[in-house]
Amino acid sequence: MLLNKLVVMIVPLLFAVTIHEVAHGWMANRLGDPTAKWSGRLTLNPIKHLDIMGSFLLPLMLLLIRSPIIFGYAKPVPVNFANLRNYRRDTVLVASAGAVANVLTALLCGVAFQIVLHLRFFWVESILTFVVYMLGYSVLINLILAVFNMIPVPPLDGSRILAMILPPRYATQLAYIERFGMIIIIFLLFTGMLNVIMAFFVEPMLRLCLGNEGLSIFMHYIMR
Repeated sequence: MLLNKLVVMIVPLLFAVTIHEVAHGWMANRLGDPTAKWSGRLTLNPIKHLDIMGSFLLPLMLLLIRSPIIFGYAKPVPVNFANLRNYRRDTVLVASAGAVANVLTALLCGVAFQIVLHLRFFWVESILTFVVYMLGYSVLINLILAVFNMIPVPPLDGSRILAMILPPRYATQLAYIERFGMIIIIFLLFTGMLNVIMAFFVEPMLRLCLGNEGLSIFMHYIMR
């Protein structure tokens, strides 16, 4: 059962982090910075984006400790923000592109999930059982990635957006705490505060994507 869950979680996770990073690079390329394109990172091939720690070891560790939140990350797509045509506006657009791509992916997977779910008289003990749960995890993981990356803690995307909104004096102070960013994130995770933040935003979006019946079936699978 653990192996089955690992497969239906890791595959959507790999594609979710890939889509997230490609969206950053694609938006940057559209706005004047071709760095990601020149680096060969504008591809949906997950191998080009994988990070051993973020794409494999971190999700596996969270799964083994039975964390209610499973997430990961890929190698950041290189972006030279100095090349952007309108620095402040375009930085916000590039930083938010990953989360927007994840939300759109979650919505599309949610539609596919509900279509397959309504065909469930065909998929009892069949391959479609596997597909429906993988789609459910794809929705969940994409929503988690979108919300998680919008937390305004450096080096997450939300902090870059906040820095463009804040007056320069406060933006400098925000940049100063980047060296402590991962410590802050780990603190939020192990104190349960991250769970509260994620549940507040992710749960209603998950219900929207999966529907009430679909969410009930999917949560039953998760809790087994």
